[in-house]
Amino acid sequence: MNPSVARALSGTQPVHVGRQPIFDRLGGVVAYELLFRGSVDAVAAGHRDTYATSKVIVNAFTEFGIREVVGDRLCFINVTQEFLTGELTLPFGPEQVVLEVLETVEVDDAVIAGITELVAAGYRIALDDFVWGSGHERLLDLASYVKLDLLDGDLSRLEEIVAACRRRPRLQIVAERLETAEQVELADRFGLELRQGYALSRPQVLTARSLSPSRIRRLELLSALSAADADLERVHSIIATDPALSLRVLRASNSAAAASATRISSVRQAVVMIGLSHIRQWAMLMVIDDVAEATEDQLISALTRARLCENVAGDASVAPEAAFMAGLIVGVAELLNVTPAVMARQLPLAAEVTEALVNGAGRLGGVLRTVQAYEHGDVVEPTEVPVSPDLTTKCMDAMAWSTRAVAAAAPAAC
Repeated sequence: MNPSVARALSGTQPVHVGRQPIFDRLGGVVAYELLFRGSVDAVAAGHRDTYATSKVIVNAFTEFGIREVVGDRLCFINVTQEFLTGELTLPFGPEQVVLEVLETVEVDDAVIAGITELVAAGYRIALDDFVWGSGHERLLDLASYVKLDLLDGDLSRLEEIVAACRRRPRLQIVAERLETAEQVELADRFGLELRQGYALSRPQVLTARSLSPSRIRRLELLSALSAADADLERVHSIIATDPALSLRVLRASNSAAAASATRISSVRQAVVMIGLSHIRQWAMLMVIDDVAEATEDQLISALTRARLCENVAGDASVAPEAAFMAGLIVGVAELLNVTPAVMARQLPLAAEVTEALVNGAGRLGGVLRTVQAYEHGDVVEPTEVPVSPDLTTKCMDAMAWSTRAVAAAAPAAC
């Protein structure tokens, strides 16, 4: 690894999410349960609380990209009481998600009301580690899935529970914690539709490198979004001057883009597509997801590249915002030690931006090569992009702008 990448990676951190398949009776994978994992070799969650839920959501949806984690299958995510009652808002739509109500949730009127609203909004509900008499039977008419523990659960009432579920045609039963052939045979005997457990597949821990947004930027964004008359331009400005925030917003826009078949060509477009309400929800989860800050040098380097691409764009008749975003993705990809092409495939980008990042194609690809050549001290070919005589001036402007942007995010000295 070259020294510049090694220095860059010193300010990034690995992020993890566990993924365990849920199978149908024929052995096909129909869904994945997403699990909190604090390290690549962790075999158990360690946390089953609001922090764990927030971490799983942020990592799965904004670090990896949900389609990279589960493809087009459903994902089951454990949620705590705060998410069920609306105290914390879910920052994604219901299309691919099943919300698992943990057995530790006390089912009271507020929980029932919250789940009723979630179901009305299209979310599917699973009752985790279901036990008759715990109060969770009050949720059977709202649920789409019931998960039964065939390892440590009370099997004396299994027949009664299955019969109660069968009286509700919308309910599917997930036999979980299948660890022996006998437990698989028990699931077969009762005709349980879905199965999960070590006898079928152990959880896999997925890992990626993450460039974390600075805490001050997240708090600044949350503050801007909390205003009664939140200013879209201010929100866009905060996000666009923080590479990690920009990347998370782009990844979070993936599901919205998939639903509308719209491809993204700028950070501004991603902000507009997601909407201030959802941006606010992501910002709140990022505050809960308390991670280390990136270094100023890393942020300045990534932003300088993006700004220089924006400055050069006019010479090539390329939209400045598209050039800024493409340059930003290249800068963040270097920090994460992946190729721009890998990142482009995780984001809902316009075809022009994807082609530039993956194949170096088009005028935007020429802008990226021009900037790269200038940064490396190579000869800048005018056949790529008309090279203006003030390229050095454009670079100095980019460095000054990036330095000011990062300094504006730094906490005031005491």
